[in-house]
Amino acid sequence: MGKGQDLYKKAKLLIPGGTMLLSKRPEMFLPEQWPAYFSKAKGCKVWDLDGKEYIDVSIMGIGTNILGYGHEEVDEAVMQTVKSGNMSTFNCPEEVYLAERLVELHPWADMVRLARSGGEANAMAIRIARAASGKDKVAICGYHGWHDWYLAANLGDEQNLAGHLLPGLDPAGVPQSLRGTVFPFNYNNIQELLDLVKKHDIGVIKMEVSRNMGPEDNFLQKVRKLATDRSIVLIFDECTSGFRQTFGGLHKMYGVDPDMAMFGKAMGNGYAITATIGKREVMEAAQKTFISSTFWTERIGPTAALATLKVMERLSSWDTITNTGIVIKQRWQQLADKYELLIDQWGLPALAGFTFKSRNALAYKTYITQEMLEKGYLVGNSVYVCIDHTPEVLDGYFNALDPMFAKIREFEDGLDVIAQLKGPICHAGFKRLN
Repeated sequence: MGKGQDLYKKAKLLIPGGTMLLSKRPEMFLPEQWPAYFSKAKGCKVWDLDGKEYIDVSIMGIGTNILGYGHEEVDEAVMQTVKSGNMSTFNCPEEVYLAERLVELHPWADMVRLARSGGEANAMAIRIARAASGKDKVAICGYHGWHDWYLAANLGDEQNLAGHLLPGLDPAGVPQSLRGTVFPFNYNNIQELLDLVKKHDIGVIKMEVSRNMGPEDNFLQKVRKLATDRSIVLIFDECTSGFRQTFGGLHKMYGVDPDMAMFGKAMGNGYAITATIGKREVMEAAQKTFISSTFWTERIGPTAALATLKVMERLSSWDTITNTGIVIKQRWQQLADKYELLIDQWGLPALAGFTFKSRNALAYKTYITQEMLEKGYLVGNSVYVCIDHTPEVLDGYFNALDPMFAKIREFEDGLDVIAQLKGPICHAGFKRLN
């Protein structure tokens, strides 16, 4: 038990759930063993509270650091802002410069509102879209945060969001009066969306452009046409996918323009900044309602975003991380083939992941995390790629991973995986911690 696990024990008494973000709970990785807290991070390396160094081939700050931890050029811009002052009675000019840059990158859009978290951006977009359409009902596909408007989809059926990253979620605290306002549909199922639109007075379609699979049979074009024909506001949630495969939204790659889009995560390389962009006729509906927050006016977020975009453009970072992700997926498959293991792969190349086709998949994931941690790697079954995941880093990772796959072959042949674990199996999704 290191300092991190000791501190986490205290955290569970002081913080509901133990952490501020579900995805960072130690139970999601390696219950009772995960270091939990960091003292320093740089490039793709992280140091725990005991000073032990790890190479992060995992979620990289939940996908916030495409340029790696502590990128010097971004950090220097932020430090200059800190020295000059982060807040004042006046507004920061950087918010105008960032809005201008985002519109330049997305010529279909005219206006921008900034926030600091993906949940805020999603809630803002829904409020504006509902105001613009004059309708309450929303069709959704994908993960869109924690606010009441979204979790209302699970009122009456707790499995509605099971296919959208929130399996087994009880929407406790969400007003029952919101039941029947949000309706999930499955990606690439245009008929399911058509049926929703015909049955309900849908005013907004909100969806991720892509998460675990790409569009088939012109799916995005069909959604766009449906929205246009029915005067429905189409929103693309690019908080996760933005700037990972193109310089801007992933929708640019498919040639389909929404009415609104949101960006976050990677846009500030670890600093809090999100954006909701859209067509003028939609965005101006924000003036009909009240959307405002003190800390949306702080200066660090837009400063970091402007510096991050500058570095991304110079390095073509989206090409680098996409190519790296393609290599990672290929090498996972080579390992699986080598030891005659079956895996499913999913995600954008820069958000790559795999799952063993086995009833013991979670135990195998836990075993890999456990063993790789001892070798100095932070590992799960997914990688949020950054530019510091060099070929040398990947070689070290796969050399260490090879014996793990060999061992899983033994587990599939009858060796007891549970006997090899030093603690409980990791969690698969939303689970209450007592």
